[in-house]
Amino acid sequence: MAPAQRVPYQFIERPSPFRPHDADALTVHALTPDELQAANLPAEVKAFATAAGFAADAGSLLLLPGPAGTLAGALFGLGKAPADQPFLTGKLARLLPAGTWTINASSLAPERLALGFGLGGYSFDTYRTAKPIDTLLALPQGLDGARMDRALAAVFLARDLVNTPTNDLGPEALERVFFALASHYGADASSIVGEDLLTRNFPLIHTVGRASAEAPRLLEMRWGRKGARKVTLVGKGVCFDTGGLDIKPSASMLLMKKDMGGAANVLGLALMIMDAGLDIDLRVLVPAVENSISANAFRPGDIYRSRKGLTVQIDNTDAEGRLILADALAYADEEVPDLMVDMATLTGAARVALGPELPPFFTDDEALAASLSSASLAEDDPIWRLPLYKGYEKDVRAKVADLTNAPAGGMAGAITAALFLKRFVENTQSWVHFDIFAWVPSEKPHAPVGGEAQAIRALYRHIASLC
Repeated sequence: MAPAQRVPYQFIERPSPFRPHDADALTVHALTPDELQAANLPAEVKAFATAAGFAADAGSLLLLPGPAGTLAGALFGLGKAPADQPFLTGKLARLLPAGTWTINASSLAPERLALGFGLGGYSFDTYRTAKPIDTLLALPQGLDGARMDRALAAVFLARDLVNTPTNDLGPEALERVFFALASHYGADASSIVGEDLLTRNFPLIHTVGRASAEAPRLLEMRWGRKGARKVTLVGKGVCFDTGGLDIKPSASMLLMKKDMGGAANVLGLALMIMDAGLDIDLRVLVPAVENSISANAFRPGDIYRSRKGLTVQIDNTDAEGRLILADALAYADEEVPDLMVDMATLTGAARVALGPELPPFFTDDEALAASLSSASLAEDDPIWRLPLYKGYEKDVRAKVADLTNAPAGGMAGAITAALFLKRFVENTQSWVHFDIFAWVPSEKPHAPVGGEAQAIRALYRHIASLC
């Protein structure tokens, strides 16, 4: 199905930093130290670089003077191992003066140069005066500008959603964004809200979100060609997580506006799929809640029956994400999709195991795992497979219920969370769970501190290969 509009929807509208090939653009020569010595540059440029102490260190920039006080171009250092920082050119979006530039480099692929530049120009300006985008990149001839804009729109949508504080992005506002995205691409969207969740048999979503001033809800979007391969995306939408009655310490609550990072990333991925017009039957599900505290908050020790019929003992109200996902996954599984992807900021254990930059994924489909790993390398979008180790399934069982939402001992927490979710997926042909961080804790060349899209470029590459 062709998308309703070709311009990517963005939560906060942003002009493209890219321009078509421009013969008048100033050139940035991106070089390794060895290339600097061997480059076919004018002698006066090499002499100026030597006098200025430019050694092509990673991320270093040297502006080149032209006649009568003009700019003649620039030199940019890639360092000795440019493959280790494929998006280093993100720094150029912040370092270069206004104007249209082109990048000349032999050590990095043109698509990486462009995508790095585009990603690096992101800033979250909703609550301050936005700076105009006046440093532009002329794309090399033959590079697909629509693909570049699509990738940026998806990443920026995810970043913007995660960065927006909960007072402006609770469950109701997330629903508005969800419906706006669906409308933009001609998709059908619906929601089940509040007490209707109980009527429609989504008890765990209702349980987690019922204490909030904003009612819990399940958001659903459908797009694509009926009869095509069924792909279902499920994203955890906890718009804020106090921890519930097992309340988090204040320091741990500071970033909990990002606990809807799974939903944000799923929406970014859906944007790419719909904007490209991939020939699939797409379904998107987001359980959107706030885990709050009030007289009707769910309690440690409570036992609830899930949509699937399995009972869950609440051993920690701060392990709420897997509860809302359980109902959503069971609902998705009823239609037997060919591929189901869920994304969630689910466990601190995943960050302890792999850190903030390398999200783990879990699947028992060997072909899917291989394809995702290959796509990750091809897109420089890092992910790493962790096992669904059956030996830990005993830890997910409860003494007086079918399952516990918080196994005792705290060992292998990312794996036991994935095993919990797996109990709600039986019919789907291929299922994969991503435990993402959705946050950049320290600045990178292509990303400021704040919300981040993880794994969606690799997932898009895999899904596109199915068409």
